[in-house]
This record gives sequence, structure tokens and C-alpha cells, in this order.
Amino acid sequence: MAFRLVIALAAALAALGPAGTAAAAPGRIAGDPLQGQEWWLHDIGADQATPPGPGIPLAIVDSGLDVTTPEFAGRGNEEWHGTVVASVAAAPANGVGIVGVYPQAVLQVWDASPVSGIQSFSAATGIETAAQHCPAVISLSFGSRSPSALIAGAIVYAQHRGCLVVASAGNDGQHGSPPTYPAAQAHVLTIAATDENDLAASFSTSAPTVDLAAPGTDIVGAVPLSRDPTGFTTQPVEGTSFSAPLVAAAAAWIWTSRPTLDALQLFQLLRSTARDVGPPGLDNETGLGILDIPAALAAPTPQHDPFEPNEDVNQVKPGALFPEGQTAITTAAKPSVRIAGSLDANEDPRDLYRIWVPARQVVRVSAAAGGAAAARIWGPRTVSVGEGIAARRRDLDGTQMNGGARGSAAYVEVLPTGKSVSASYVLTVRASRS
Repeated sequence: MAFRLVIALAAALAALGPAGTAAAAPGRIAGDPLQGQEWWLHDIGADQATPPGPGIPLAIVDSGLDVTTPEFAGRGNEEWHGTVVASVAAAPANGVGIVGVYPQAVLQVWDASPVSGIQSFSAATGIETAAQHCPAVISLSFGSRSPSALIAGAIVYAQHRGCLVVASAGNDGQHGSPPTYPAAQAHVLTIAATDENDLAASFSTSAPTVDLAAPGTDIVGAVPLSRDPTGFTTQPVEGTSFSAPLVAAAAAWIWTSRPTLDALQLFQLLRSTARDVGPPGLDNETGLGILDIPAALAAPTPQHDPFEPNEDVNQVKPGALFPEGQTAITTAAKPSVRIAGSLDANEDPRDLYRIWVPARQVVRVSAAAGGAAAARIWGPRTVSVGEGIAARRRDLDGTQMNGGARGSAAYVEVLPTGKSVSASYVLTVRASRS
């Protein structure tokens, strides 16, 4: 697929006026006229730490951005959604309007609505283009009740290249909360909306895939001049569309300040440091709680998992989705191994590893997880762990496999047993003569 250039706005932002570093902790100086209305800055702790200078890119795939607004000095009235999204995330501290969560972010914007509304092909192309700049944070404030194979594939590609993908949970909380995509996709950081009282917004989609929450009501932001001559929202707006970029901007800030993290560690860090609200622990309305920037800046580094995404064969087999595939965890020279990992029923439903089964040896697999996870082997002809019954009878070998006269490639799947929502495990792959 050919890629168009991402609209890089760092120069445009600088041209608007001095970007200015935020005031030193424990607070920012309220220098922009509408900053007093940005109640969310305090709610997520953005006023209790100093954002860094330019660093990890923040890529927004949305309806485009009107750079003639007072914040981003057109493309016209249809760009209002993307303009608000970009402004709450990264509006510069320039004495005009509002200031974003990460004012000096390296901001990249892709217009996924070339005609009217978000188009799957355009959104997928934008995600894939942004992935050329990984590590980066990709913010998606759109959704559909039907998954798009194009967008899903683009997200897996971005994750494989080392980007963090953040998406709005959806605004169907008063309509039964049907699954919303791409927010429901594995390894996508899914963001719900809360109000000034730290309660889940009534419109915010409630789902097991919600990871954390951020403010999404009474939002003031920049809009095209064609929509409002002031360049800002006359009436506050609401939606998870505006919660997601707050988290995405914070993620780019934290990643810039902690550059040794990988995308999965950042994902885990943002979840584990969220400020719990509602029922204790994980809940469908706010996930693990509200984004807490200072806590994420200070928390210990989470465990490293170099193999994600590894949910199915096409993600790990060389020459399938990715030319290099995944490095096999066992080889003819090293036929046995122990490896630690983790599962989450909603965000990481299985782990799949490539292995080598040596000639005239038997490989046995097991997962130590207190009964919360199990391991099994799939043979070399496996196309997908979701294949039909006939193929499954051919390919699924259970907990052991014989390498035969020549040896064979295979796959080890670790999956939850249903005993708990999440599980940490130690996978053992052991080869022997009998």
C-alpha cells in the first residue's frame, strides 16, 4: 500500500506563538484565557507535573485539523471534531484559548474523512502511516459496531512496529453498550468518559474491554472558524472522543519522559496506576480507574514482554503478516525453555509462540499459573487457532508432539482457563528422547 505523508504540525504550532514550557510542578501557570475552564487538567494530574519538550510523536487519525484556528493557524466545517480532539491533546501554551495536556507534543494528524465521515480505508492508511514513526502513540476517536478488517490489520501492524494505540470506548452507554471497534480489539487501550464528579458519564459505553477512563464532559476546545468565529466551542462538548486524546497525549508525555519503556509496558503502566473510582478494581464503566499522570511517571517499570502481538499464527509465522514473523523460542540447539508471560481475557486473550520440535524427540508443554492458564501444541500446518473442526483434528496435538524423523516447526498456545480474568504464567517447553 502506498503511503501519503503525515501532516507534521510541529512547525505550524511554533509559528502560532511561543510554545512555552509548562510551569514547574506542582502546577501550571494559567496563561491561556480558557485554561480556567479545563477542569480535566487537574483531574488527571496534568497540572501537577511539567510536560517535557518534543519527544515521542502523538498521531491523531480523525476528521482532520483546521490549522487556521487561533490554536492551530482551512479546510472547513467538517474538520471540527478532529480540531477539538487535537486541541485538548496538544494545544500550545501560547496565550490563546486553551492549553493541551502535552503542549509541545510532536503532533501528526491524518484526515480519515476525505469526503464525509471516517472511511475505513483512509483510517487504516493513516494508522499504517503513523506506524512508520513508531515508537509513537496513535489516537483514534471513532468507532463502529462492526469491526473493519482493514483497520484491525493496520492496528496489528502498528502494534507489531512498537506503537501504542489508544481508542475511545464509544458513546452507546444509553443504548445497550454494544461492542465498539476498534476499541474492543486486543491490545488497544480503551478509554471511557467520566464527569467532574469522577462518575462514569451516562453516554459512555460500558464494556469488559474498557481499560481506564478520562474526563469527557463539559469539554472546551478549538474549532474551525467556519463553525464558530471565536475559534473555540461556544458550548462545551462531550464524548469519549475527547477522553481518548487526553490519555493519548499523556501517554506520549510519559513515554517521552520514560523512553526505555516499550508500548506494552506503557499500556500496563497506564492501567496499573489509574486512580480507582467506582467499584474496587476493574469494572466495565471506568476500567481500572481515571488516568493519573503523576502516578504513571513515578511507578516502577512493568514486566517486559517482547513477543506481542502474538494472538494467532499469521502474527508469528514468518512471511504471513510480517516478513520476519516471531523468533522461535526453541531451536535445534536449544530445544527446551522456560518463559514468563501474562494473559488478560479482554486485552490479551492468548499467547502463541513458535517452537522447534527436534527429530526423534518429544516436546511437552505446560503452563504454571495456579490453574488459571493452560498450554497446548499446534502442528506446522496450522493456519489459525480458530480453524474449523476438520483442520483442528489434524493440527491440534495437545500437550505433547513428536518431531518424527526430520523434526518440525510447531506453535505453543497459552490460553486462560476461565478461572480468572487475568493470569501470570511460566511456560515450560521441554524436549526429551521419550
